[in-house]
Amino acid sequence: MPPNKFSSMDVGAGSDDEDDSSSNSLQELWPVGTIDPKRARFPCCIVWTPLPIVSWLAPYIGHAGICQEDGTVLDFAGSNLVSMDNFAYGSIARYLQLDRKKCCFPVNLAAHVCERSYKHAEAGTAISWDDALQSGMRHFQHKFYNLFTCNCYSFVANCLNRLAYSGSVKWNVLTVAALVWLHGQWVDKMSVVRSFFPFLTVTCIGILMAGWPFLIGMAAFSTLLIGWFVFGVYCMKGLVC
Repeated sequence: MPPNKFSSMDVGAGSDDEDDSSSNSLQELWPVGTIDPKRARFPCCIVWTPLPIVSWLAPYIGHAGICQEDGTVLDFAGSNLVSMDNFAYGSIARYLQLDRKKCCFPVNLAAHVCERSYKHAEAGTAISWDDALQSGMRHFQHKFYNLFTCNCYSFVANCLNRLAYSGSVKWNVLTVAALVWLHGQWVDKMSVVRSFFPFLTVTCIGILMAGWPFLIGMAAFSTLLIGWFVFGVYCMKGLVC
């Protein structure tokens, strides 16, 4: 009989191809639409808007959400409620578009090459951006809303952990807030005005009525608020979800 046409070298090459294919754990990404504030479409963005009363005293605090690939906003707006395309507390004022190439979308767990594959599996892996957000939404539809322990930032952080964004599964309310404020951008000039004008008005009235002690009280309020989240996130793990 004639010798087999396929030499051992060919077989080895075929095996290498299979290994290369199985080790390629990232899903192929397709283009997303452009950001369109007029239609409230912010594909793959974290979005933010000021809160009534709370943002008047602490303008760095607001309501946050995260958007699907088509730009639809998802936000944890209340107990057992994740709104879709109905952003609570007004129109979006600030946004940050995230890079899907910094996410981990494993084809299967066996071929998971994420540096934090075990922790990522615990947080919940996803095959696409929207899949991660939908999983996070289902999880938070059974959560009770609490400004101090389980809020809109908790939902966004949960989604980022499912995405393993930037190789991290340790996103929390503080890191999400810092990400938006340090790297986000304003939708327009009016968004800046409606975010800070109430705070400046309250501050001026407070100084006129109570003097400098009002500013000391405001500083104490901010210190206690930030201190609570630092304590709840890093000292009492599990207290703030």
